[in-house]
Amino acid sequence: MISGEFLAFMSLALVAVIGGVLLLNLTKVIHTIIALVFTFISIAGIFVLLSAEFLAAVQILIYSGAITIIMLFGIMLTKHDDESEASTGKWRKFLLLLGVAGFAMAVYVGIYNLDLGPGSTELHVNNTEQIGIALYSKFIIPFELASVVLLVALVGAIILAKKDNKEAE
Repeated sequence: MISGEFLAFMSLALVAVIGGVLLLNLTKVIHTIIALVFTFISIAGIFVLLSAEFLAAVQILIYSGAITIIMLFGIMLTKHDDESEASTGKWRKFLLLLGVAGFAMAVYVGIYNLDLGPGSTELHVNNTEQIGIALYSKFIIPFELASVVLLVALVGAIILAKKDNKEAE
């Protein structure tokens, strides 16, 4: 019997996959950003199904909001006028299809034969507190290094954008 949770998961997963495929195949920048937002929001919905409401809220606030806007600014500030796109042959597309089908089959076989054992009975008890304790005790160094890397990337993007403006004048 199919439950409502299963239907919700399948629909959110389908939206996430379709958003990812559209993200790779659309040509207009705004359309790709909208596909990315659909993917991020559907992943947040999957977090809700997993009883990780805090992660869902963070996913919507940070990824669907801030990261998407930063990516949009980055794409809009760089030159993307290059219209010369090499045409791919039929053999390359066929080999790509075979590779994707092989990967999908490997994932299916891996998930089908997966045995995780009995699940935890206390799935969502104080999950926000547990995330905070783990993040600020065990993973504080990687957390701070990730913030430094993001700051360096942002400063680098600003410097590159200013160089392009000086060359245009």
